[in-house]
Amino acid sequence: MPSHNRLQRMGRWADWFEQRGVYVPGEDNHTIDPWRDFGWLIVMWVIAVGAFILFLALAS
Repeated sequence: MPSHNRLQRMGRWADWFEQRGVYVPGEDNHTIDPWRDFGWLIVMWVIAVGAFILFLALAS
């Protein structure tokens, strides 16, 4: 069941980001931490670039 393993991995990733904290609008008294404030955006960008590279590899 590889898909079940992937879902567990994504769930653990989500839990990791939630434990580190998320950006709260209006809370400007902390320095910007890229992983805390933009973690999901970074992860989705990496996944999108990987999917694009995989698509190009399969298309050629």
